[in-house]
Amino acid sequence: MNFNVIGVGEVLWDLLLTGPQLGGAPANFAYHSHALGAQSQVITRVGNDDYGREIIRRFHAMGLPETTVQVDKTSPTGTAKVALSGDGLAHFTIQANVAWDCIAVTDEAVAIARRADAICFGSLAQRCEPSRRTIQRLVAETPADALRVFDINLRQQFYSHGVVEQSLQLANVLKLNDDELPVLASMFSLRGPSERQIEDQIERLAQTFSLRLVALTRGANGSLLYLSDKRRWSDFASRPVKVVDTVGAGDSFTAALVLGLLRKMDLDEINALANEVARYVCSQPGATPSLPAELAQQFSI
Repeated sequence: MNFNVIGVGEVLWDLLLTGPQLGGAPANFAYHSHALGAQSQVITRVGNDDYGREIIRRFHAMGLPETTVQVDKTSPTGTAKVALSGDGLAHFTIQANVAWDCIAVTDEAVAIARRADAICFGSLAQRCEPSRRTIQRLVAETPADALRVFDINLRQQFYSHGVVEQSLQLANVLKLNDDELPVLASMFSLRGPSERQIEDQIERLAQTFSLRLVALTRGANGSLLYLSDKRRWSDFASRPVKVVDTVGAGDSFTAALVLGLLRKMDLDEINALANEVARYVCSQPGATPSLPAELAQQFSI
């Protein structure tokens, strides 16, 4: 079955010392979903400039439809300066007042959302009212049984309690990392017994916001999945890898997670495969390296 998967939000150029690399969490997610076998689209906005035209060209080359990429006549295509620490961890400085702050609701975007099997969105592209209104409308337009994945992706000062809460109310899947969980725990006053505080916080998030699944990524320490209706946990310890950079690794994890859930794979199998995909991306430069065929084949069995 060919699943319809959408990323909605920012697309930008990550400005690394080695040169610009295509990025933006929803775009990375859609690229990796497509590489793993889904029919993927990105609803976003670029400027009428060289960077924007190159994004459209890249989407075409990667097999992502460019018809859902809006072109803004006044605002520039987004960029983010990326500094890498010694262990390859990425630190972003994100440009403000760019095209993806003005994503508009279109008839085509609504029609695509209504056919979606999964949609992935974050907090960053909701920093301005026009895109926030559009993203929340499109998520709400998806079918009742679709996966609505809030990949929270907290960046700099570009989030608020209100946006996070509204997004969690719309979502049925939450993906976050071990830096973001304490922020949410503080935001929503989630405290638990010290010996199982992380698990308790995840359970309470799932219960409070009626989430089907919560995924916590922990970098080199692997990931923890919680399936709420079965109260089932999956804890996976990742294998070591020589990290080039971590840009896009979390987005590739989310893509593999979504494809595994859509294909109704076992939770432990999903966790292991998502880690392997993210592990490979960490070993390559940039957010959207070509994935080995053997990884994609795991999702077509």
